[in-house]
Amino acid sequence: MYLRGDALTDPLDTWPASAFAPHRIAHTITAMAGAQPLNHPPTTSTTAQAIITECDAKLERYRAALDAGADPAVVTAWIAQTQAERARAETELRTIARTTPRRMSQGEITTLVTALGDITTALRNADPADKAEVYRQLGLRLNYQPETQTVRAEVDLSAHRGVIVCVRGATPPITPPPMTLSATLRLAQV
Repeated sequence: MYLRGDALTDPLDTWPASAFAPHRIAHTITAMAGAQPLNHPPTTSTTAQAIITECDAKLERYRAALDAGADPAVVTAWIAQTQAERARAETELRTIARTTPRRMSQGEITTLVTALGDITTALRNADPADKAEVYRQLGLRLNYQPETQTVRAEVDLSAHRGVIVCVRGATPPITPPPMTLSATLRLAQV
């Protein structure tokens, strides 16, 4: 069935902004914060931190050995090896911190939403190709109802967040709670 795009454009561009209307924004931000995957530090982060702790303990023992009269040449070699091992673990931690997504706080989400400004105006003024890409990435699904001249619109905001898989075989994967926005849009008369 053919549906004129200009009859759907305005209601479709206005719909996502309804979730950010003044009377709904607090609920939407709370839902967005709750729909994020839980912060689970990667196992390698825990391992790297354990290596750093172990290296620090070794360095203390080496200092004590030097104070007790151990051969400085031997202890110096141990220290160099341990410091290199510690440096590798610190580098790994920094890499993990840079590359691991983290949950945004409600305050951070609020700041982001506020910075976006009027979402309806931004969508209306967007380049059509950019707008189409936004809707595609949101997984927008439209279902036309000709008898009522309406369109059921739905996006699944949780579809792109993935599933957190635990490293222990006995622990089931953790799926973040769904966050779906849906509405019935009345088509504009053209």
